[in-house]
Amino acid sequence: MIQLLFLVLFMEGAVALLLMVKIGPLRELAMKCVDQVKTGKGPATVKTLACTMSVILASSIASILKIQNRGLKLGTVTPMDQVLWRTHLLEASLIGFTLFLAFVIDRLHHYLRKVIILRKTVSTSREEVEKLQKENRCFNEKEQKSSNDIKKLQEDMANLNEKLQKIKSKLEEQETRALSAEAYVAALQKQSEELLLEYDRLLEDNQILQTQALAFRG
Repeated sequence: MIQLLFLVLFMEGAVALLLMVKIGPLRELAMKCVDQVKTGKGPATVKTLACTMSVILASSIASILKIQNRGLKLGTVTPMDQVLWRTHLLEASLIGFTLFLAFVIDRLHHYLRKVIILRKTVSTSREEVEKLQKENRCFNEKEQKSSNDIKKLQEDMANLNEKLQKIKSKLEEQETRALSAEAYVAALQKQSEELLLEYDRLLEDNQILQTQALAFRG
């Protein structure tokens, strides 16, 4: 029994050491072993062994107390009782250390599993952050490009407005010239009409003078 407990205690110590200290791929191997123990019928088996060892521990402690009480009553402890007391004390110590190391291994495995999950989550979050940063850079580049395009369009619009103003000025100037030309044409037409009237009047006067001249000759 004691040799078996020493073997179990040594194995548990080795597993706990591998879980605490990363030595190449041995930690992953130890994690896989503990995972297998915690899957399927492993938990029930472990609980059964833990209960059995707890019962043995309680029995050993009871035997130790019984031997101590008997020694107190007798006032002395026989060599046989001393051997039994030391044997039960050693068994109780080994069982206690075994149960404690089993609890430590369970907690180490639990927290290491959480750390692995957190690392995966952090890695995924980091990739998402890098992706978002890349998208943000692309968005900023597109925004800068759009800003440059907007500035270019604004410059084009300003140039077009300037050209439009020039065209408007030319149109207004041409309209002014057209109005002046129309006024000049109208003045010429009026003057032409007045000249025609004057010409008609002169023709009439000429005819009257010719008539008078003929009458005077006759």
